[in-house]
Amino acid sequence: MQDEKNGIPIRTVKSFLSKIPSVFSGSDIVQWMQKNLNIEDQVEALHLGTLMAAHGYFFPISDHVLTLKEDGTFYRFQTPYFWPSNCWEPENTDYAVYLCKRTMQNKARLELADYEAESLARLQRAFARKWEFIFMQAEAQAKVDKKRDKIERKILDSQERAFWDVHRPVPGCVNTTEADIKKSSRMKQPHKTRKVNTHTHTHTHSSPQAEKDNQYLEYDPFFTTPEPSNPWISDDVTSWELEACKEAGQQRVKRWAFCFDEVMKDPVGREQFLKFLESEFSSENLRFWLAVQELKKRPIREVPTRVQEIWEEFLAPGAPSAINVDSRSYDKTTQNIKDPGRYAFQDAQEHIYKLMKSDSYSRFIRSSAYQELLQAKKKVQPQNRPRHTISGLLIFFFCHFVNIK
Repeated sequence: MQDEKNGIPIRTVKSFLSKIPSVFSGSDIVQWMQKNLNIEDQVEALHLGTLMAAHGYFFPISDHVLTLKEDGTFYRFQTPYFWPSNCWEPENTDYAVYLCKRTMQNKARLELADYEAESLARLQRAFARKWEFIFMQAEAQAKVDKKRDKIERKILDSQERAFWDVHRPVPGCVNTTEADIKKSSRMKQPHKTRKVNTHTHTHTHSSPQAEKDNQYLEYDPFFTTPEPSNPWISDDVTSWELEACKEAGQQRVKRWAFCFDEVMKDPVGREQFLKFLESEFSSENLRFWLAVQELKKRPIREVPTRVQEIWEEFLAPGAPSAINVDSRSYDKTTQNIKDPGRYAFQDAQEHIYKLMKSDSYSRFIRSSAYQELLQAKKKVQPQNRPRHTISGLLIFFFCHFVNIK
């Protein structure tokens, strides 16, 4: 449907005082389905389109009732990051950050509806102890959004709001997320699921732990032959040499999407993440984090000078690469530099790490730069079957036994 040549034509429509970017009409969808899916019955095409809209693959821009109308109503495609097929189940804290951010933005355009205001009040009571952290995340996201192009920001705002229309629908609308799409996805790969459950000794029904194990399945040498071979078994150190090199294979890049820690502990991942932040003009956050990490390894005689350099570059009034930290972290850091040590910036570093994890990381994973890396051909060819030495096997099984215990 989104194919540039044969998909639904997407256009920018002129309104009274503004332009409406990247939209198409409901009748466009129905006509495309009838033509490309060989659907003769117009009602059937409308029904299929309504099911897709109800799950949020495209959405109306004029209201928040996720249905398809065969008329001139304008719709917009949802970004793949928010597709329900990605099996992302947002938590109430995510919803709280989103609603809180909305209160900081253009009120005329993003004013909370009554049911959203009630939800915000209820969440604020429920998360009273961690509300400062939620507010801090919302504030950071709002500041990043303001730096974006106006049209891009308008599209992203509508896509994010449509996502919550699916997961936290308007009262009275059907909640399509009550159907377990994760369970449906697992049914397509029953053999893979059974393998994981056997290994982890879980019950036959799936669990969050089983899903996590399923994610790491291709990295488990018991189920998949490592490429290259497992150095603990074969005494072949090629795997470690590849981890240290600057050329990241497809499997290594894929691992970055597991969590933010996977990016930060991989030198190549950090380098790619830094390039992405530079494209967003927010590289100072990662450069500060790296500078503090490097500070911890400095000889003690060099620490005071380096602490002052980091302070002047990132935190001092008028700093050339100023970072945004909360008042508590800033006050604590201000006190710490009076007696400079390796951990003078610990509070500020933790704050910046959380900001990157909650905001920049998600955009990096769904960015075109990351997708291009992910789609690149594997640079590592399959190796011969591992040479199972007695010493390697003993070490491997001993480590595995210790982990189980």
